[in-house]
Amino acid sequence: MNTAAAILSAAQAVVPRLAKALSDRNLSLATAESCTGGLIGHLLTNQPGSSRWFLGGVVAYADSAKAGLLGVPPKTLSARGAVSEETVLAMAEGARRTLGAACAVAVSGIAGPDGGTPEKPVGTVWMAFATPEETTAQSFLFTGEREEIKAKTAAAALGNLLARLAEADE
Repeated sequence: MNTAAAILSAAQAVVPRLAKALSDRNLSLATAESCTGGLIGHLLTNQPGSSRWFLGGVVAYADSAKAGLLGVPPKTLSARGAVSEETVLAMAEGARRTLGAACAVAVSGIAGPDGGTPEKPVGTVWMAFATPEETTAQSFLFTGEREEIKAKTAAAALGNLLARLAEADE
């Protein structure tokens, strides 16, 4: 099994616990994905019964899609860029609003091998997590080839959302 496949296998193992956390609180989930291109939604829908809590996702790869489908302000995109805290926060809130979900996860990053800069190197990923309690964002710097970075991003998004839901239950 290659590295990306192993990471995705571990990520898939998180989904039943995430499903239980959402179901126990009667919460729904939406996704807003850029650099993962729908991979998070794919992992979620591999879970039997996911239609009870997963409403859908928006793959907004281009800035125009982020603005048009998720309501990310064009000024935010031009001033801060697609890979920024402000953008993923707007993406998460846009996914919640667009799909009518209680929770959302949003990701935007640079999977490579091109596109990195000294300020935002390849592997830079911003994620936002929207729950009924709060919407927060976090940055990550992943290493590896494109496929690995995408897998690490999806795994981190699922794991971090589960952790935030668990914290809210405490």
